Amino acid sequence: MPLIFLNGGAMRGGPLHHLLDGAPLVAETTTAPCYRFYSVGDQCPALAPVAHGGTEVHGEVYDVPMDVLRDKLLPAEPPELELGVIELADGSSSLAMVLRRPYTSYTRLTDITEHGSWSDYTKTRRQKDQEATAA
Repeated sequence: MPLIFLNGGAMRGGPLHHLLDGAPLVAETTTAPCYRFYSVGDQCPALAPVAHGGTEVHGEVYDVPMDVLRDKLLPAEPPELELGVIELADGSSSLAMVLRRPYTSYTRLTDITEHGSWSDYTKTRRQKDQEATAA
């Protein structure tokens, strides 16, 4: 079964985790420090490989059956993403959803590399929204 690195809504506790159909968690880890990290319209995260200026991105690796990947997980991904192969912190490879190249969508990309994780970014965004509402 292929290993896939997840860093958004399909992680434990996320709204899309059920799409994994019980696939086992293999590791909680990070990517190698060679990715920029983006929010795609504040709906999902996206990895983009870079030669310089990248960072480690936090996520989870799952052992997903091919039919679950084909029938459940991939159809739920937005068109701005595509299946790719990334490098993990330990030097091993894994499947992951990466930013489609060339990027042709009109959906706004926000560079969230400094956050290093989707959950940190969404927490920060919620806090800013609450502060703006309270002001």
